[in-house]
Amino acid sequence: MRKKSTVSVSAIILLLGIPSAFAQDSSSLSAGDTAWMLTATALVLFMTIPGLALYYGGQVQRKNVLSVLMNCFALTCVMSVVWLIVGYSLSVGESGGGFFGRGHVFHQGVGREDILESAFRMTFFIFTPALIIGTFVERMKFSAMLLFSVLWGLTVFAPICHITWFGGWFQKAGVVDLAGGIVVHLSAGVAALIACIMVGKRQNPQPPHNLPMTMMGTAMLWVGWFGFNGGSQGGASDEASMTLFVTHISAATAAIVWAAIEWFTIKKPSVLGIATGAIAGLAAITPASGVAGPMGALLIGAVSGISCWWASVRLKAALGYDDSLDVVGVHGVGGLVGTLMVAVVGLGSMGGFGDKGFAEQLGLQFMGAGFTIVYTAFVTMIILLVTMVVCGGLRVSDSEEKKGLDQSSHGESAYD
Repeated sequence: MRKKSTVSVSAIILLLGIPSAFAQDSSSLSAGDTAWMLTATALVLFMTIPGLALYYGGQVQRKNVLSVLMNCFALTCVMSVVWLIVGYSLSVGESGGGFFGRGHVFHQGVGREDILESAFRMTFFIFTPALIIGTFVERMKFSAMLLFSVLWGLTVFAPICHITWFGGWFQKAGVVDLAGGIVVHLSAGVAALIACIMVGKRQNPQPPHNLPMTMMGTAMLWVGWFGFNGGSQGGASDEASMTLFVTHISAATAAIVWAAIEWFTIKKPSVLGIATGAIAGLAAITPASGVAGPMGALLIGAVSGISCWWASVRLKAALGYDDSLDVVGVHGVGGLVGTLMVAVVGLGSMGGFGDKGFAEQLGLQFMGAGFTIVYTAFVTMIILLVTMVVCGGLRVSDSEEKKGLDQSSHGESAYD
């Protein structure tokens, strides 16, 4: 990778006399790369708290807003500790040719030169199960949510992460997923579908209680996504710059397309629609953001805007599952669309940067997506059954749901 910007950042650091904690012989990152990766790590954490918390929190009923904020905040804390203990070892670890990493329980043997990568990947470990909660908000037990998330992170996220990014099967085969179209969005979307079916429908779904909150969360997610995708390039480089640019273009295009569809179908483009469209474009560009050029980003944004709208509005209504905040339609479908379109937008004729032909790359992407869908669906079902037994059921009682999870689960209320 070309590091034109790295030289200037390093020079500024030296001229200002700022010491670099990572400027050690054992580190492969320059000061500029380190600065960007530290920033990217903070941006991805920012996506969960406060970004996702506000995006989801604004869409539920007033009596459940604190429960959503609590879910996101608690997951950030719990999943961080789980990552320290065993998550890093299983997800990254030493590659032994299997589905899991190994050898670094409690971060034993992880030197200072590897801590930044661990911190960066930890934010993905937090964000992915947090995405799933959007499908069963307002009705799942807090204890069940925590247990499910931990088990899911260790048995679904960890192996998919390892085989995709850290020397496993997908990576060796040539499956392209720069920042988590497969690892994060497709796996979360499939898990969300299984979860919302097994948990069951809400008693009395209502419109969002606070769309300004949702719009603020969307804006935070959008900005945080630059760290999510751009940070996955591993440093401050021209490639990271292109990744950031195509991420933005895809989000903007999908938001426009979603709003235009609403304008045409219901005559009024909505705030929730344009915000959801932007998230769909961000999810879809994630796997392809390392091989797409500007025109590829425009195409992915347009296709994801159409397909995610159709899945969230038409398909969900036709099949009757209660995916509360459209995790399946936006992240599952968006992740799948972006994963498969890698084969298109990576072509040189599209201004892309892929190194394989269309048919070969498409076959690899289908293989990666297909395995992830089947594996995630099966394991998620098992985890939910285990959670059901341990927690005495997945959802709160009817009376607790009617009262609202803020009061029934946490004894608090955001509004008097």
